[in-house]
Amino acid sequence: MNATIVLSRDALTIADLVAAARHNRSIAIDPETLKDMHKSRLLVEKWVREKKTVYGVTTGFGLLSDVIIDPEDTRTLQRNLLISHACGVGQPFSKEVARAMIVLRIKDLLRANSSARPDLANQLAAIFNNGIVPVIPQKGSVGASGDLCPLAHLSLVLIGLGEAWVDGVRLPGREALAKRGLEPIELASGEGLALVNGTQAMTAVGALALNDAATLCKSIDIAAAMSLEVLMGSRTEFDPRIQQNRPHPGQAAAADNMLRMIRNSEIITSHKDCSRVQDAYTLRCSPQVHGASYDAIQYAMGVTRTEINASTGNPLIFNDTEQFLTGGNFHGQPIALALDFAAMAVAELANISERRIERLVNPKLSGMPAFLVKDSGLNSGFMIAQYTAAALVSENKVLAHPACVDSIPTSANKEDHVSMGTIAARKFREIVGNAEDVNAIELLCAAQALDLFTNLKPGEGTLAAYRTIRGAVPHMASDRNISRDIQTVKGLVRGGIIIDAVQDAIGPLN
Repeated sequence: MNATIVLSRDALTIADLVAAARHNRSIAIDPETLKDMHKSRLLVEKWVREKKTVYGVTTGFGLLSDVIIDPEDTRTLQRNLLISHACGVGQPFSKEVARAMIVLRIKDLLRANSSARPDLANQLAAIFNNGIVPVIPQKGSVGASGDLCPLAHLSLVLIGLGEAWVDGVRLPGREALAKRGLEPIELASGEGLALVNGTQAMTAVGALALNDAATLCKSIDIAAAMSLEVLMGSRTEFDPRIQQNRPHPGQAAAADNMLRMIRNSEIITSHKDCSRVQDAYTLRCSPQVHGASYDAIQYAMGVTRTEINASTGNPLIFNDTEQFLTGGNFHGQPIALALDFAAMAVAELANISERRIERLVNPKLSGMPAFLVKDSGLNSGFMIAQYTAAALVSENKVLAHPACVDSIPTSANKEDHVSMGTIAARKFREIVGNAEDVNAIELLCAAQALDLFTNLKPGEGTLAAYRTIRGAVPHMASDRNISRDIQTVKGLVRGGIIIDAVQDAIGPLN
């Protein structure tokens, strides 16, 4: 787990990005890739000497692209670009997001399609490996010429400006570098633009949240299987023949997960001859609902994998033909659309989970004690936990409104269509966090309900999940502060601890 992650032109995985950003894996740069960067840089210097018109290198930016910059002023131009574009507001991104942004910025530069020198990539890697974390305000990007504003804040630290955290202390950029024995770097022509043109803020936020959403998908299946058992549901809906006749991959995966989790369930077997004809939709249609969300999340992960291994700057330099081309690879629309889609998918996972919570706590629907606690009335049990879940899913419905359908022209109408991709990413991350809380509440309620089945064993997978939850959170005999329990179980979910216990019992989950 402590192995260094090597960055090059080759594919970087979302898992590697999470390991570096969240789990403090160090990074290294493939030396061969730096040679390609050097070739691109020589071309840029040649074009500057020849006074060639190259956007952002020998010209101004945006509407000012027709303004030709004197060769002696090209370095000042790049410094001014970072200073002027650092207009972010709001709370800073988390440290893990800032670290992910650094990795993705390096990865883009290493594709050698920008004007950046190898020194720039090496300086970013040194900042990352020395635990210097730029302070990057979350708000201010429209996601069109890339994430100009947040990337400017990130890049200021390279030149000794801006702010950064070192050992948990927030310091001016120059002091942060000095704390680790580093010197500010002076930007050369085109390098400021190379640093701020790109989708690294939205992609960093989105990739980390998608990683958590993929974990949540498995945990939602676990919670649904536990709820199905205690609500005296049927295993019929998970029969592979049903899924084969509507072969969406997510549906088949969810049904298989839940069927294996309830294997050898004495609870389900105990009522196989009961009079109920069909289960409620939140149980019977769980493979279809969960599966549709899984497929949406997988789509978004595919788009994100493409994006983290793409060149998202402008202009793009091509060493083989010694040409540069101006285009729009910085536009965040692919990520914006994908994350808006994923946001709706995760919101739906929380929606169906909350409806199962209602069935669990409602004695008229569950046949169990009201709100899953003895002495109901004296004790409120999980009554208000369901309120919390309801509030979270309602909030998610507001957040699920797509950001990408909005556009406000910028740069005096030169940039007349923007993606709002960073807003999409931030909303998606919030929805995932809310859904994790809802999932934790369902797991708590299902575990509380399983406590009532003292003479019947649950399925092999659900039993493993139950024991893991009970190892961290005791049975609720009387009212207590449930908020702490929710956060404890949420930690078990995000850390993969419940999933690992289930997989040890039944094999890998889809």
